[in-house]
Amino acid sequence: MAGLEELKKKLTPLFDAEKGFSSGSTLDPCDSYTLSDSRTVNLLSRSYGVYNINELGLQKCTSWPTDDLDHGEKTYKCASHEMRIFGAIGSGASSVVQRAIHIPTHRILALKKINIFEKEKREQLLTEIRTLCEAPCYQGLVEFHGAFYTPDSGQISIALEYMDGGSLADVIRVQKCIPEPVLSSMFQKLLHGLSYLHGVRHLVHRDIKPANLLVNLKGEPKITDFGISAGLENSMAMCATFVGTVTYMSPERIRNESYSYPADIWSLGLALFECGTGEFPYTANEGPVNLMLQILDDPSPSPPNHVFSPEFCSFIDACLKKDADSRPTAEQLLSHPFITKYEDARVDLGAFVRSVFDPTQRMKDLADMLTIHYYLLFDGPDELWQHTRTFYNERSTFSFSGKGYIGPNDIFASLSNIRSTLAGEWPPEKLVHVVEKVQCLIHGRDGIAIRVSGSLIVGNQFLVCGDGVQAEGLPNFKDLSIDMSRRRMGTFQEQFIMEPGNVIGRYLIAGQELYIML
Repeated sequence: MAGLEELKKKLTPLFDAEKGFSSGSTLDPCDSYTLSDSRTVNLLSRSYGVYNINELGLQKCTSWPTDDLDHGEKTYKCASHEMRIFGAIGSGASSVVQRAIHIPTHRILALKKINIFEKEKREQLLTEIRTLCEAPCYQGLVEFHGAFYTPDSGQISIALEYMDGGSLADVIRVQKCIPEPVLSSMFQKLLHGLSYLHGVRHLVHRDIKPANLLVNLKGEPKITDFGISAGLENSMAMCATFVGTVTYMSPERIRNESYSYPADIWSLGLALFECGTGEFPYTANEGPVNLMLQILDDPSPSPPNHVFSPEFCSFIDACLKKDADSRPTAEQLLSHPFITKYEDARVDLGAFVRSVFDPTQRMKDLADMLTIHYYLLFDGPDELWQHTRTFYNERSTFSFSGKGYIGPNDIFASLSNIRSTLAGEWPPEKLVHVVEKVQCLIHGRDGIAIRVSGSLIVGNQFLVCGDGVQAEGLPNFKDLSIDMSRRRMGTFQEQFIMEPGNVIGRYLIAGQELYIML
């Protein structure tokens, strides 16, 4: 109890025995939202402007004079009906994250869903959309694809690039610790993103931790989760709120003092310490009070210098200085010897990330999603079928019945003829795919070879799939009790060579072979 009383004195008036920690916010007290008759959500803020979000996408407007760097309007077309959902891949205190394929571009995305009717979540949503909308494609930050509103659920979905390697927290959970050359290369890219947030966007992230540092299988690390970032209008402005993950908070934040960009540097140093050593340097399992007392009173942690390089130890020591003014900026850290030491080593981050995780399940999930997506286009309505053309490039090949086709136009025309033949003369006679087996292998460096086999049965614009990842709204094959022997009109086998496109998460069909037995 003595420790609790001591901490109360240090944190007054932050800590209240009955109410807990204050969730203060730097958002304008006029922040609000309206719902229009056109099923559009208008997120309003005198400091941020207006974000109009409906089922077709997002439009950013400026309704009040602001000192923001970005004036005018921005539009992101990202419609709810263009998304094919494949289930949840994670959840947090304020959101659920799902995998999805954007149908027109065939790109795998992560959808972060947030309920707008809860005020605290709405404030975090507004902050995150503002940050992403103004910095959609910058090194070290997750890419923003758009956002849309679903009236039936009252949720806004933020579409982000899908980081298929998970987080650095996932990596160290499997790997225990990450080698210094890999960390040097990764944190260089993360520092570019943090430097942009601080120096250009004037934002303090406030929740830097391994779980919010994502990687993809190409090895690209990126910062995510901007829901509690705070904007500083000028270099002298300081935050005064207690939000974020206590574990990685800087001493000045725990003392409830004003803080600024150096708070993120402290958190980054702790994250690097944990990733390099495999251990969090404080005792975090004895409750938040004891943890905060350690951060305030104990000497700043330093990695053992007989195990780690002087450059690594120096970088950690610079980030974990108790005096916030003594910490270097993100821009200054980019020239630190730990960051520059391995610049010529050509560290293969992609190879490292792929070595950590067993690629088998990730590859199988990818094969299932792309297979379902393709056959839902094939068996679906004509307006969706038109998107199939962009699944191919000029070098793509397709083989059927002894004939070969090259390029998107010829392949699309051939597949359209096959599709028309299988549809028959009346809708009840249409043949649809039952995918009974999906096999996959790695093809080349980043591609995937998929072999699909199954039956063609009489149906009406629906797809039945076997075991594996399921698209939202599709029936489970085991639950349908279909008499395959009576409904089977033929069988098919198809092989696809899928290769990555020019944007993260997009795959193109490089080669395809189809066999139908009626």
